[in-house]
Amino acid sequence: MSDSPFDFDRAVIEASFTIPVLVDFWAPWCAPCRALTPALEAVAARLAGRFELVKVNTEEHPEIAQQYGVRGIPNVKLFVDGAVADEFTGALPESALEDWLKGALPSPHRGQLKLAEGLIGAGRAAEAEPVLRQVLAAEPANGRAAVLLAHLLLKTQPDEALEALKPIGPHSDQSDAAEALRTLARLFGLLEHPERLAEADAKSAYLDAIGKIREEDYEPALDQLIELVRKARGYDEDGARKACVAIFRLLGDGHELTRRYRGQLSNALYV
Repeated sequence: MSDSPFDFDRAVIEASFTIPVLVDFWAPWCAPCRALTPALEAVAARLAGRFELVKVNTEEHPEIAQQYGVRGIPNVKLFVDGAVADEFTGALPESALEDWLKGALPSPHRGQLKLAEGLIGAGRAAEAEPVLRQVLAAEPANGRAAVLLAHLLLKTQPDEALEALKPIGPHSDQSDAAEALRTLARLFGLLEHPERLAEADAKSAYLDAIGKIREEDYEPALDQLIELVRKARGYDEDGARKACVAIFRLLGDGHELTRRYRGQLSNALYV
């Protein structure tokens, strides 16, 4: 047993509200644990200031291991704001460990992100925009900041919104939101440049539906778009269907309009 008492709540749970804490659950008899230790220490040194490393000997603290569901070791858990944010079991090579950790760690600018989200929620978008631009200047791959900024720019500067979304790839946790915003930004650009659309009977109704989306008048926009799916699905390369999907992603699966119109869209596609 250790000579001094170990306070997990203080060293990990409370501390993780200030800085992420990486906990290595290990035991002296465990060869993979010994193999992982130098990799953990090397990555901790390279990413100094991004997280704290705490080692928990499961032989000395079996109750803590049991409490957090440790069934195999080494088990590494990342605690953020008092909860496990991500974890893995087994020994990883140093490069793989660093890649995992960079993906799992929250942004060092999360305080600014929370500020921006609060400003947006309070209807103070103009104040949120420079905060988000500061985050992206320091961390260009911050997907959440890019999505928030693109949303702010969507109606008035759709080309800039598209530019803001460029760093977000298909494997990002923001990919669905980014894809919806990309679709809508392109559509809003058509309102400014209707000459980009082919002349057809569907053009007027299509532009009218896009205008309703921009005004966040989603219900009549979806009615018009689904009618276009029925009558002119190929117009603008399946544009009406893509617009419906973008609205569903923007509103979320639980939104009443998403639940109601997703079925209508499906029916329109297969009649």
